[in-house]
Parts: sequence; structure tokens; C-alpha cells
Amino acid sequence: MVCVSEMSIRALRRLALCGVAMLSCGAAPAPATPVSPTQAAEAAARHAALYAELHAAPELSLQEAKTSERLAKELLRLGFEVHRGVGGHGVVALLRNGPGKTLMLRTELDALPVQEQTTALEPSRVRAKDHQGQDVPVMHACGHDLHMAAWVGTAELMSLRRSSWSGTLMMVAQPAEERLLGARAMLKSGLLTRFPKPDLAFAIHVHDQLPLGHVAYTEGPYAASADSLDIEVHGRGGHGAYPQLTVDPIVIAARIVTSLQTIASRESSPLEPVVVSVGSIHGGNKHNTIPDSVKLQLTLRTYGKETRQRVLAAVRRIADAEAAAAAAPRPPSIEVTEGTAAAVSDPAQTRAVVAALRPALAEGSLAPLPPEMGSEDFGEYARAGVPSVMLGVGVVDPARFALSKASGAALPGLHSGQFLPAPGSLSMAILVESTVALSFLSKAPRGAP
Repeated sequence: MVCVSEMSIRALRRLALCGVAMLSCGAAPAPATPVSPTQAAEAAARHAALYAELHAAPELSLQEAKTSERLAKELLRLGFEVHRGVGGHGVVALLRNGPGKTLMLRTELDALPVQEQTTALEPSRVRAKDHQGQDVPVMHACGHDLHMAAWVGTAELMSLRRSSWSGTLMMVAQPAEERLLGARAMLKSGLLTRFPKPDLAFAIHVHDQLPLGHVAYTEGPYAASADSLDIEVHGRGGHGAYPQLTVDPIVIAARIVTSLQTIASRESSPLEPVVVSVGSIHGGNKHNTIPDSVKLQLTLRTYGKETRQRVLAAVRRIADAEAAAAAAPRPPSIEVTEGTAAAVSDPAQTRAVVAALRPALAEGSLAPLPPEMGSEDFGEYARAGVPSVMLGVGVVDPARFALSKASGAALPGLHSGQFLPAPGSLSMAILVESTVALSFLSKAPRGAP
């Protein structure tokens, strides 16, 4: 991990504490909350250096060895029983605190192959080899660094408040979420058999289109199923001046890219969410040389098992048909490399979590969110039989959010090199996680799940 300057640490602590007024602003009088906004901000200040450290030293999926060890050491320091190497670089840490329910609190470890374009924190200058052997920049462009710091901050508050709750807190640091591999790997490694089976799995995710201080929830499906496809189009290469002697895979690939868009626009109901996006296309090395093959990488997003199967079949049909129309020497090679089904928040548990949070947040800051087309392998735990809830935590500076709404200017989104949560976001994440954890495991539940 990298070193962070004392000036950066002091600045981060000030930024964490400055979120206190915003978190409390406008809140109607309410019963005392398990953790106050001030206490959450103080915890954020204590973990500001960890947040900066994680941000500046990201690791790609399946490569999270240093990040994993860093979190394991933090939880060992807090008195947790720590298990490393669960499903790869996964960490499971247990705090057993008498009889009661088991709550699983999950964070992700991995970062993305994105070039950082922010400067508010020490920016990442990390480069690494991805799973295809390509040298790529690496950035925490999806907020997992903030998730991890909030996860540790919540673990600390729960450790300090053991007299307030009873049961088992199960902290899970999951690898390879960005490749939709980590949850299944941890389950396969015995997450639910080697350790206490949770009564609830809870997680947050930063939300790039919600202002700081706002929390969103969905009762039921909230994230789409996702499938990553690798397609290789086969042709017959040759000189670009004599295309009649070739079968041009670039032209075939172009036709495939265009025709794939009709799956959503002409094969699916306008009321049925379907996304087919081509994120990568590579072929050829020279201006005047037609290559033998072209490679495409796609992501498919759907809801519902039947729709998912239909869209996958349509991609195969279109790719095969375009290749056959061009007299390709053989059909395209098509491989599904990553995937997960739609993620679902348990409706009853979601309502209970929202009820527990309501006294802790400003009036009007909790709101339902329609299902989105992003994907999330957190849903694998629910499919394995663990009731699960994920909340979206707004991290956009309120002034910037208002300006965006007024002008129509787009906000930097997740997976963008310009994405960075606003000051105060770490405080808010800790407040949400610790409030839910204390409520669920409380000795005297007040509307808890």
C-alpha cells in the first residue's frame, strides 16, 4: 500500500467531519439513534487515511492480495476472528457476541481497468496486467474503496458497542465483484457451511446519481442479470487492395454490431428492459491488410430467466447469420465468460431496514428506487438461501447535483475515470451500515428486522 501525506490525512478528516451538518440538516426530532451523525463522522475521520490508502493502491479482480491482507489486519486489530483465503482472496471475520442472530456485512475488494482523472484524493497511478495479459491502468472507479473503509469503520463501532447488541457479526470482504465471480467463489469455498449461516446479508453501494444524504432502496429485483460474451468472427485475410480475394471479418463484425441493436428495439417489448452493448472490438494491425479475425466483447443486461435465455439465443443467431451471409469460412466462436442472474432485495427485510434507518436520517432522504440495469453478484447470496438487502447511498455533492438537474449536464458515473464520492460520503456510509447492524442485532429491537 502507498503512503499518504499528513496533509492529505488532515484534509480528509476535515472533509469527513464537514458532512455532519448535512447529515443532520432538516431532520425532524426523533428518538436517539444507535449511532449519531457526529459519531459516524468521527469514525470516518479515524479511517480517512485508510480510505485514501485504498484509493491510491487499487487491485484488479482476482489480484486483491494486498487489499485483502490490509482489511484482515484491520479486523484482527478490532478483535475479530479472521479467516483468509475464502474463495480466493476473500476474508471472513467473525465477532461472536453472545446468543442471537447472525448478520453478514459485505464489501468488495476489487477495482477496475480505468485511468483515473480525479485529484481530490491521491490518485491511483497503478498499472497491472489484466486477465487477458494486457497492461492496463487501475482505479477504484466504482466506490469499492469507500465501501471498504466504511466496512472497517462499522466493524470498529460494532466492536466498541458490544454491550448494545447480541449475536454474531459476520464481515465478508469479497473478491472479483467486477467480474461477477467472487460471490460464487466464496459460496463454493464453504461460506455458508464453514461459518454461521447469516439471517440477513446486508450491503451498500455508492450511487452516482443521488445527492449526499439520500439513501435509496428497492423492494424486490434491483439489479439486472448480466452476461459477458466474447465473440470471435472468422474471415479470410489478405491485401486491402484486393478485397475480392478475402472474406472481411471487419465488415462482418460491423454488421453484427448493428444488427444486435435490433434485439432490444425490434425483438423485445418496449416495456421489457433489455440492453445489448458492445464494449470492445479489435481486429487487424495494418491499414492495407484485412485480418483473419475480429474479436468483440459484449455485455447483456436483462430481467427474468426467459428473457435472458432469449437474448443470449438472439445474439448467437444474429452472429451466425451475418457470418453465413458473408460466406465466412466457419461460424463465429461465442463464449459466455462471466454472468450473474438478477439481484433481489428481500421485500420484508428491506422494509424493516428502512424502518430502522428512518430515525437516523433527515426527513425525505429515504426513497424507493426503480430497478436499474447495472449488475451485482451480491444477489448470489440470496439465491443460496440468505435473505439479502442492498441500499444505494448517494455520494454526489448536493450543489453539483442541483446544478446538474438545472443545466442537464451529466454527472460522472460509476466506472468513469472522473468518478469520486463527495466529502462526507464516508460518514454517511458508516452511519447507514452501523445503524442497520445495531438495529438488526439489538438486544431490544425497535422495528428491527
